[in-house]
Amino acid sequence: MTAWGDLQAFQDLPRLAGLALSPDGARLVTTVATPDPARTRFRTALWEVDPAGARPARRLTRGTGESAPAFLPDGDLLFTSARPDPERAEPDDDAPAALWRLPPAGEAHVVGTRAGGIGAPVVARDAGTVVVAAKTLPGAVTDEDDAARRKARAERKVGAILHAAHPVRHWDHDLGPDENRLLAGTVPADGAVAWCDLSPAPARALGAFAVAPDGAAVVAEWAVPERLGGRRTTLVVVDVASGERRVLLDDPTADIVSPTISPDGTRVACVRETPSTATAPIDRRLLVVPLAGGEPTEIAPQWDRWPEELCWVGDALHVTADDGGRRPVFRMTPDVMRLTGDDGCYSDLVAAPDGSALYALRSAVDVPPAPVRLDPVVPDQRPVPLPGPAEPRELPGTLTEVTATAADGSPLRAWLALPEGDGRAPLLLWIHGGPLGSWNAWQWRWNPWLMTARGYAVLLPDPALSTGYGRAFVARGWGAWGAAPYTDLMALTDAATAHPRVDRDAVAAMGGSFGGYMANWVAGHTDRFRAIVTHASLWALDGFGSTTDDPAYWRRELTPEMAARHSPHRHVDAITTPMLVVHGDKDYRVPIGEALALWWDLVAAWDGDPAAIPHRFLYFPDENHWILTPQHAVLWYETVLAFLDHHVRGRDWVVPELLR
Repeated sequence: MTAWGDLQAFQDLPRLAGLALSPDGARLVTTVATPDPARTRFRTALWEVDPAGARPARRLTRGTGESAPAFLPDGDLLFTSARPDPERAEPDDDAPAALWRLPPAGEAHVVGTRAGGIGAPVVARDAGTVVVAAKTLPGAVTDEDDAARRKARAERKVGAILHAAHPVRHWDHDLGPDENRLLAGTVPADGAVAWCDLSPAPARALGAFAVAPDGAAVVAEWAVPERLGGRRTTLVVVDVASGERRVLLDDPTADIVSPTISPDGTRVACVRETPSTATAPIDRRLLVVPLAGGEPTEIAPQWDRWPEELCWVGDALHVTADDGGRRPVFRMTPDVMRLTGDDGCYSDLVAAPDGSALYALRSAVDVPPAPVRLDPVVPDQRPVPLPGPAEPRELPGTLTEVTATAADGSPLRAWLALPEGDGRAPLLLWIHGGPLGSWNAWQWRWNPWLMTARGYAVLLPDPALSTGYGRAFVARGWGAWGAAPYTDLMALTDAATAHPRVDRDAVAAMGGSFGGYMANWVAGHTDRFRAIVTHASLWALDGFGSTTDDPAYWRRELTPEMAARHSPHRHVDAITTPMLVVHGDKDYRVPIGEALALWWDLVAAWDGDPAAIPHRFLYFPDENHWILTPQHAVLWYETVLAFLDHHVRGRDWVVPELLR
């Protein structure tokens, strides 16, 4: 059976992430994740790709959790891994991630450790200075002190954390009691790195960082607490020799993020993100500032797209940005030029040392991530595929686009994945999360091709609040989630059901996160769908904002007036469509209380025979906002497909075997 017909075979497909290029430009390394033999977790390995495209990819490591590759100036490869150190007399299976060094020929060996583990290394291109973030308990002065404190907590089985500020959680994990510190050092020919602590008291302020080519300075995001529970992000420069810190950019009205240092070490590119208000969305603008200090220059101030990844290619800055259901690469100097002319979504940009090429991972709605090479100066080009660790696979269907016009006259578009054959297929409306996002990349968690393989047509719409259509398009739905986003979805659904391959009388809807919110809103405002799947969804907006992991962000938009007007829970009595509720208990972005309240409201509103209730609740006690482990991902798809087949196609309700 193919990967599309076998859910476990789909989970077994290799998943690429990240790129690192050697200083001579001759070696390109990526990380590949596959399930372990028990198929209960993913583990990663490092693979080498030939930048010239002449040699096949080759595996570098065993796949026991290697990640974050980075090259030293001499061509040796650094990476992090928690695998046992073979040189230890008594290997510790519970050891945190260490820093490993892999020469072009020979075995990898540990060159850096820390009691709380080592984060992804960033290497100064010329000097070879290595900078990492390392988790350290706030009271610890040395690594030995940190290790002793951790041991004392472990022996007494203490898990308590004392907080003095917000946030206290992020995504799926608690913050603290340890915090990231910035460490720097040089990897010796023999032995281990002697780390220098550049931020002995960060108080959770440290964010993403970049290292100057000469290793003399680190530019880092540095969070500053504000009154009333707020925080803003600044950029600081840390002198590696002294540890002294100076402010590079601090805008009291915005966050400054994503620092990227030019190859000559004189300039820093970054993104200025203005916060949202109750009625206006964020805005993201591209800045360049001298590393020595001075006034920033805004790049392409009239450009109505939001920069995501930044990459210097010589003196020219390149960025990715969502754009009309794609994520192209743009060359930003001297003018904005779209570098890629295809339907791809590009990420993980790395530049050849001589500026002659740009490498990236390219995916699309119908293509998993794979390495490619680009010419950094040719507009609207097609990428050159490089032989990678994963072979392309034929899809069980075709991809097309549908368009519509919104109630206010705005143009709308969506991807439509159609199954093979000539007959009419039931339609599945999939609503993306975010809400700031776009259907433009390959999805492992929400893959439409698993549905087309089973005969469904899948609509992937970009309604109001979607990115890649300009800030005004986002603003159409800001603070009014149940208005334009909902009517846009219905307009695109109308357009899709007019397609000759779609059965307009057999339609279902599903979404996750904000998409789950929209699924809940749809359920309370129309009965056109035969089934609705709502995953990690927002239900009662009046309580959600203060319980999520970032209430300072959400309170700016989720005002009491907005919550009263656009909260789905106020329309539970109008819900007649069978709903499958899915949630993970370790979801801190949309806490489990949303699902518990939704489930209770659905049950309490059902006035029929309790044994005949059409709704179901799929609960994962040990998953988070996403269902990530292979075995649970298979159960997720099995349950969703069984629910859809039952209510959309009239098939018998079959509970997956492992849930019986």
